[in-house]
Amino acid sequence: MKADSVKIADGVYWVGALDWDARDFHGFAVPGMTYNAYLVFGDEKTALIDNVYDGFFPEMWARIEDAFSKEDKEIKIDALIINHIENDHIGSIPEFLENCPDVECYCTQAASMGIKRQHHCLADQELNVIKTGDTLDLGGKTFTFINAPMLHWPDSNFTLYNEEGILFSNDAFGQHICESKRYDVDIDPGYLELHSKRFYANLVQLSASMVLSKVAEMTEAGYLDNLTMIAPCHGQIWKQPGTIVDLYAKWAKGEADEKITVIYETMHHSTQKMAHQIVEGIMSEGVEAKMHFIRYDPESDILADILDSKAIVLGVPTMMNNPYPKIGNMLAYLNCVSPANTGVRKKAVVFSSKGWAGGAIAKLTASLTEAGFDVLEDEAIEEIYVPDDNDLEKCYDLGKKLAQMVKE
Repeated sequence: MKADSVKIADGVYWVGALDWDARDFHGFAVPGMTYNAYLVFGDEKTALIDNVYDGFFPEMWARIEDAFSKEDKEIKIDALIINHIENDHIGSIPEFLENCPDVECYCTQAASMGIKRQHHCLADQELNVIKTGDTLDLGGKTFTFINAPMLHWPDSNFTLYNEEGILFSNDAFGQHICESKRYDVDIDPGYLELHSKRFYANLVQLSASMVLSKVAEMTEAGYLDNLTMIAPCHGQIWKQPGTIVDLYAKWAKGEADEKITVIYETMHHSTQKMAHQIVEGIMSEGVEAKMHFIRYDPESDILADILDSKAIVLGVPTMMNNPYPKIGNMLAYLNCVSPANTGVRKKAVVFSSKGWAGGAIAKLTASLTEAGFDVLEDEAIEEIYVPDDNDLEKCYDLGKKLAQMVKE
């Protein structure tokens, strides 16, 4: 096949793959994806940074051939830098090594243990283990390695190209989108921030404290002094790197907007009516409200709205003394990503409708408390069968009261 590389700096090319058709990535709803890989030419050696998902090797290799052609050089890759070993970054490494059997591979200690368990054909492959501060000289061009455990896996690593000030950050600072242009400045900034927020909320939020400590560590070491670009492994390349670094700092500190996210499921429209009235109450105070119907909205979208909300409201019917089962994935997801890792506990209120005994309220409260929310138990609302006008007024008043708390 034919595919063009994109020159992003002197001797540096994007040689990744575009997955136009992706709509789901391990439960994350996506409008397409990119698997970014980068080729760097030194005076003596050439390095490939990262790789692509299984099935996308022909596209990456076509871009590599194009980059060598533009540099007027014979294809020879001396170093493969593996910044992360999730399969969307290493899936094509076996095919790559068939084309470049003599390449030197570099990765963290954690990656060296994990990659051979994912690709058993690499069992005998020699790997050079890299630590923070280690360097690699390509001849006039040098890399500094910065281990970044839990941003977002234990094996994660950043590679800084010193002469050009480009940080190859793998999953950190990325977005799950697929665009024909490569840079942040090429697309709508609101769209870019939304998808950066979705990416952070679902994949990085768990490590909020580590985000802040890693940025502080890199700042103190001077790694960010001459930063010109951040080149992640998904989405757009940041020509304005301060934008995403500042956003990560905001989200990692738990800073939120005057915003409340309402999440609900319904069987026969009772909790739906309650949810709509709660939102009306929130809006009456001028506070932003986001509504999510669990049956149709992906958890990844809901989590992104929770990230910059000061409070959430969660409601489902009672079914056999338990919360309606469709809420199960959402509750498990919240417990998994731990929104309270920032040290800031968001407020939460629960509501439900029941036919007879009830039981959902207590279990929703316990689940949200375990996930790190400050549940306002005295504000919970539970109605029998279909809410009447008085019941719906209570829901409106609840939304209004919670909005007033958020503004305070």
